[in-house]
Amino acid sequence: MSATLLEPNYQAAKPPRLTDKKRKTMRNNPICYWELASHDADKSVAFFKKVFGWNFEYDTQIGIHELPVTAGSDDFKGGGIFTLKKAKLPFLTIYIRVEDIESKVKLIEQEGGFIVIESFELPSGTKICLFNEPSGVTFGMVESANK
Repeated sequence: MSATLLEPNYQAAKPPRLTDKKRKTMRNNPICYWELASHDADKSVAFFKKVFGWNFEYDTQIGIHELPVTAGSDDFKGGGIFTLKKAKLPFLTIYIRVEDIESKVKLIEQEGGFIVIESFELPSGTKICLFNEPSGVTFGMVESANK
């Protein structure tokens, strides 16, 4: 029988050591936000607050419970939970910060991805676009209004 994570003497293999070049790879387009679409946002928010102590702030302008990140992170901006309006199943979206959303849209399509929701602008001026990578998993892109 092979060792599993649940066995007391299990020792995970050490991850390979990354070179400086590999460590810098994600800095160009870092993950910057997550978003949970729930059937009941209030219930989901209460769950995360009770289990993890997360304190959300409701943004009435866009209708999402925001979980802001504390100081010290220039790239990662936090996450949010909202109640589903169109989709039937809950989902989690990870957002990637990009400098030029329109050029990334073209590249996604060239590389076999699919644009789910064309780029659009939020009241703040930030642009968002949702896409599927070739296997069908949905991600989001964010282009900040403050480039």
